Amino acid sequence: MVCGGFACSKNALCALNVVYMLVGFLLIGVAAWGKGLGLVSSIHIIGGVIAVGVFLLLIAVVGLVGAVYHHQVLLFFYIIILGLVFIFQFGISCSCLAINRSKQTDVINASWWVMSNTTRNELERSLDCCGLFNLTYQNQQDSTSCYAICKNRNPPCQVCGEKILNHSDEALKILGGVGLFFSFTEILGIWLAMRFRNLKDPRANPSAFL
Repeated sequence: MVCGGFACSKNALCALNVVYMLVGFLLIGVAAWGKGLGLVSSIHIIGGVIAVGVFLLLIAVVGLVGAVYHHQVLLFFYIIILGLVFIFQFGISCSCLAINRSKQTDVINASWWVMSNTTRNELERSLDCCGLFNLTYQNQQDSTSCYAICKNRNPPCQVCGEKILNHSDEALKILGGVGLFFSFTEILGIWLAMRFRNLKDPRANPSAFL
């Protein structure tokens, strides 16, 4: 039987919004994991994905309430805002997947030199590395200011750039893939909300339906 009735459409819309809430938590969690690396926080796409996750979480609550109570106004704004979220999330996800290692290296390189010494030292200690890439590690300032544990071991420390690139590349691929996949489900959410909004609640007063 095709899901075209009021109850079926309502349940489908509620289930989809629960999925959106889970996706929102997933996007926030993965982005926060990537941002927790320290230097990756300089990539503005990570912050954009966190913003999309929070916004998707909020709009999912609006859609869930609108579906449960068949609230016409909430469903209308849900459709409009979900369409805007789809456009934004689709663009951010494509940007995550489009950034290659060369562009990531440029961003990381530029960010390394605008960091404070305290932030740079904390990053080196947490990743157990010294310097950004070979050229910066050979720099006398990088060599003397590094307090990583690996500095006292043999062989010498690995440069931080390679470790950061590996983590950031993985985070961006996960964010881009998850965001791109679930952005298409938002089209389904818009269609379901439009269909459900125009259905008559069989339990409501017939004269109250517009």
